[in-house]
Amino acid sequence: MAEVETSFNNDMVKIANIELGEFPLLLAPMEDVSDPPFRAVCKANGADLMYTEFISSEGLIRDAAKSVQKLDIFEYERPVGIQLFGSDVETMGECARIASRVNPDLIDINYGCPVKNVACRGAGAALLQDIPKMVRMTEAVVKATHLPVTVKTRLGWDDSTKNIQEVAERLQDIGIKALTVHGRTRVQMYKGDADWTLIGKIKENPRIQIPIFGNGDIDSPEKALEYRNRYGVDGIMIGRASIGYPWIFNEIKHFLKTGEHLPVPTVADRVAVCRQHLDFSIRWKGEKVGIFEMRRHYTSYFKGLENFKPFRSRLVVAESHDELLSILNEVQEHYLGELVG
Repeated sequence: MAEVETSFNNDMVKIANIELGEFPLLLAPMEDVSDPPFRAVCKANGADLMYTEFISSEGLIRDAAKSVQKLDIFEYERPVGIQLFGSDVETMGECARIASRVNPDLIDINYGCPVKNVACRGAGAALLQDIPKMVRMTEAVVKATHLPVTVKTRLGWDDSTKNIQEVAERLQDIGIKALTVHGRTRVQMYKGDADWTLIGKIKENPRIQIPIFGNGDIDSPEKALEYRNRYGVDGIMIGRASIGYPWIFNEIKHFLKTGEHLPVPTVADRVAVCRQHLDFSIRWKGEKVGIFEMRRHYTSYFKGLENFKPFRSRLVVAESHDELLSILNEVQEHYLGELVG
């Protein structure tokens, strides 16, 4: 293997007083994915900071059951942040007060979600079209909580409004403690390649003193190393690459430290983590809902296995914990010792 340059600064990255290590890896908040069971397996496999699924400020104010349930956090997750989104300044402030009562480690504001039913309601990435309102909303949240406030956003609304450098300065000036930037515009959604160039320019700005985390397209240890060295970010947020593959956090950490790869997870490793995920899901949501919501994860955990479809077909209709464990045991026996690249 060719020698890999892994040296970097050895400063401890901190969000306010929360110590995250020298180069933290963050689990992105993902709707219908990053619930407590998923966060549990990511934490066990090296995630340094995690966030809840994003929570609607309007839903939380109305005491909507789905929004309230997303406030569930557990000691094993810490440090953990609660992510909020909304379109009304005063409501976001009140929502921050409510979320602070469950004692997360920080509050995060979502200014990056590009999906239509969020952005077209004036929330998420829509705020990139109204920076003064974004500033007022952020200030309201900062004033409403004793906790550190962070922000996740995008480069801009479209190619003609990539205003993230201005956004970074203005949000730092009103008190946010860290900024995560996804290297796409809202118009791009999740298409094309993420462009980290402007993220790197934020880090080069001598006025910026808060941690800057990059997000977008990090799906391998090699890319994590390349982007860390090229753009100088304080850490990396990982989203889609962790779905069904929580090992990515420890794989990146090991590679950054040694320049070497950890062994690829075997099918037995995948079955073991899938079982853990299933057990957490049932404990948190109850057997019926826990089993139902776990169904979206089986394809991801066993991606790349040849002729897996018959097993998946059985997993997604199984209705009991015992039946699922029996099928997972069959998977392990059938693919005994096999690696999945």
